[in-house]
Amino acid sequence: MMDLMSRIVRYGELRPCKTAFIDAHTPGSDTKENFTIIGGGVSESPDQHVHIKETPGFNIGAAGQPPKCRNSLHSHRTAEVFFALKGRWRFFWGRWGKAGEVVLEEGDIINIPTGIFRGFENIGTDYGMIMAVLGGDDAGGGVIWAPQVIQEAGAHGLVLGQNGKLYDTKKGQKLPDGISPMPVLTEAELVAYPEPSTADVVPGHVARYWDLMALSDRQPAKVIGATGKLRDRPGFEVDLLSRHSLPHTPYVLDRHEILMPMRGHWKLTWDGAETVLNPGDTAAIPPGLKHALTPSMTGEASLYRVINTDDPAGATGRLL
Repeated sequence: MMDLMSRIVRYGELRPCKTAFIDAHTPGSDTKENFTIIGGGVSESPDQHVHIKETPGFNIGAAGQPPKCRNSLHSHRTAEVFFALKGRWRFFWGRWGKAGEVVLEEGDIINIPTGIFRGFENIGTDYGMIMAVLGGDDAGGGVIWAPQVIQEAGAHGLVLGQNGKLYDTKKGQKLPDGISPMPVLTEAELVAYPEPSTADVVPGHVARYWDLMALSDRQPAKVIGATGKLRDRPGFEVDLLSRHSLPHTPYVLDRHEILMPMRGHWKLTWDGAETVLNPGDTAAIPPGLKHALTPSMTGEASLYRVINTDDPAGATGRLL
């Protein structure tokens, strides 16, 4: 029997890291929690716990933030996809975070274009949670920070080395011999980072939950992929399943399949075993395993599904 239980990460068992990134001491960002669920992600801290180390061609993570907490401006070389699990979130982008913005409600999803600085904040009234998919096994080689983020972090005691590791001068830590501080981008380098407007980004990179639920009436709603509502090929595809779009019989895929419930409780069965997946849980189904999904209750039920593809990570994800 397949030991699938070891490949399921429960929302209530997620282990946070409060020192994952360079803005961990910066006022306004110092209360956020980061989670790495599948793969090492892009954490800069050795304290970050990784729940499942094997990567299927992409990484799964999450960020939990109280109201008014923000994640500082940064960029990635590969795809960064978020869906709002809990709370209300404002995403913003550009060199100073003023080029454009969009608000995501629970269930909404955004595929942020590569090569632009982006940040996000919880603008709701309660602790919020967003789930993330990062392209590539190594998540694109780390984070590229806007210059002001590195400078402000230094004023609060955190230094990022060129080795991608953080050092806390308030704890007496120093850069190792031979390791220089991460240099800030020059003005000449910053020219390569575009400043797209809201109108440039939202139509091709944001999908609303209730629109996707309507599309999932008879088959899974194609969210990200060559034929998706957001037409991109970042090394993985994303679907939204509802109770009306489930396969009627057990099925098997030749790809890695990550199941991430959004609403409702889902019974997952395989090899004569079963368990229930709840909102915020993450299940990594290996290729070749016959399994079935069934909503265990009446009412609203939805689930994001991520499947790896042969498309190279970072090949797309640019501004459409």
